Amino acid sequence: MSRTLSRVKAMDLILEKCLRAAILSIPGIGSGHLRQLLAFYGSAENAWEADIESYSQWEKAGLKHISWLLEFFKAKEKIDPIKLNKSWEKEGIFTVIPEEEHYPKLLAECSDAPQLLFFKGELEPGLEGLAMVGTRKATAYGKAAASFLAGEIVEKGYVVVSGLARGIDTAAHKGALAARGKTWAFLAGGLDKVYPPENRELAKEIMAAGALISEYPPGKPASPGSFPARNRLISGSSWGVVIVEAAQKSGSLITADFALEQGREVFAVPGPIFSEQSRGTHRLIKMGAKLVTEIEDIICELPQSKPTCLPNTKFNQTRSPDDYRYQEILDCLSDVPVHIDRLALMCSLPVHELTLGLLELQLADKIIQLPGQRYVLKRL
Repeated sequence: MSRTLSRVKAMDLILEKCLRAAILSIPGIGSGHLRQLLAFYGSAENAWEADIESYSQWEKAGLKHISWLLEFFKAKEKIDPIKLNKSWEKEGIFTVIPEEEHYPKLLAECSDAPQLLFFKGELEPGLEGLAMVGTRKATAYGKAAASFLAGEIVEKGYVVVSGLARGIDTAAHKGALAARGKTWAFLAGGLDKVYPPENRELAKEIMAAGALISEYPPGKPASPGSFPARNRLISGSSWGVVIVEAAQKSGSLITADFALEQGREVFAVPGPIFSEQSRGTHRLIKMGAKLVTEIEDIICELPQSKPTCLPNTKFNQTRSPDDYRYQEILDCLSDVPVHIDRLALMCSLPVHELTLGLLELQLADKIIQLPGQRYVLKRL
């Protein structure tokens, strides 16, 4: 008897998800409209079975701006929800609703949490996120800081949450993956089209160690208005948001605003005082954001829980004697670019050995050469 009831409940859940997804596939219908339909009718099934005569009930209830509802009644007659969802599943696109345990745990607690998310990859139950965002025009310093901190975040057991954008977002995802951790990328459009296109390969790597997530159905292109909406999901899925680099009017500051509204922590990584890309983060620090120079600056502000998301594997951190050969050069470098002439003055090595050492350290993936013969540590 209990198995039969469980099967019925499972079938009801599948149908509810199919119908919610079908509703979102209708042009002009978004997450807010779906929430209204569920509040008025009680379920997507009831909303789907309702006819246009119920429009008058909305008017009697005093609800305004409901012209979209007429389009819903017309469009749903031409849609086969089951067939539509099966076509998405063939592309590896699945759905999850707040009632399910693998829906992002912290996002489910938000008042405006989407009543259905589309995802590609794997969402595991109970995972907790830490968001990392920043400018698309990231500097070498910003990318190094984002990659390093993302690796530290996953080592502490959190999912790195970001938006797959160019610059800091990309560095954050890559840093999490390099540390064998999990990362989620929230997209501002349907999951059938990855944006920016140069991150398609990165998207595949993310799916293998986490998920691509969107509140928009496949076929929905990203629009200017969908990026801020996406940002609220990034912050909502996380205990806090780490802003690595942000200009004075960066979109990352919108994510910080959402974080504050949602009761999340806001962290900011300081940068060079002359850098345009750090003006926004410095302003956040002046306004009270927690300054971050190491992972403990973040962890000490979070609830003392034990996240379940651990890195997939641990690196072997044993160093061979060769690693110490050019330790003097490494000791002279940091996240701030240093010119080779300056290094020659700082190190006791002869110029020819310094040049050789810089080359070997680059090949060992320990340092990065910037334009103008300047060098920084590679933080991974």
